[in-house]
Amino acid sequence: MRCRIRKWELSDAGNLAAILSNKNIQDNLRDGLPYPYTEQDGIEFISDMLSADENDTFAFAIIVNGKVIGSIGVFRQDNIHRRTAELGYYIAEEYWGKGIMTEAVKQICEYIFAKSDIIRIYAEPFAYNTASCRVLEKAGFQYEGTLRSNAVKNGKVIDMKMFSKLKELS
Repeated sequence: MRCRIRKWELSDAGNLAAILSNKNIQDNLRDGLPYPYTEQDGIEFISDMLSADENDTFAFAIIVNGKVIGSIGVFRQDNIHRRTAELGYYIAEEYWGKGIMTEAVKQICEYIFAKSDIIRIYAEPFAYNTASCRVLEKAGFQYEGTLRSNAVKNGKVIDMKMFSKLKELS
């Protein structure tokens, strides 16, 4: 199943709300998202992404067969880390395990390395999210280590794993 990434459109808010109103998805994301997630929440998120600085925020919808099925974004860090960016993503549960997210991660990395001065993209999935860790490995990211007791999610102290992909510097 092939996917493509594209800039968000306000009309995507309904699909976004349906995806993020799933507790199984939110359990693998950072805190701060409303639950249930409404179409208005989606409109606000999409508006924020569309108005963000295009040199710092690279936010895309993941599309399969013309339908939004997920979100992927790369966010530039600052100060001495200004050429480093953090990757985040999620996909509707019915599309898990089909290789779609690996393809989306590859696409966004190619885009970022071609269109910006970013030299390192990293991701920090929860250690228990083995599927997300596998996505990163299949997309060419290197495992750098475990960040022990690095987060509190759903009342539990958990580890996170650090993965990164470097731009080929020639």
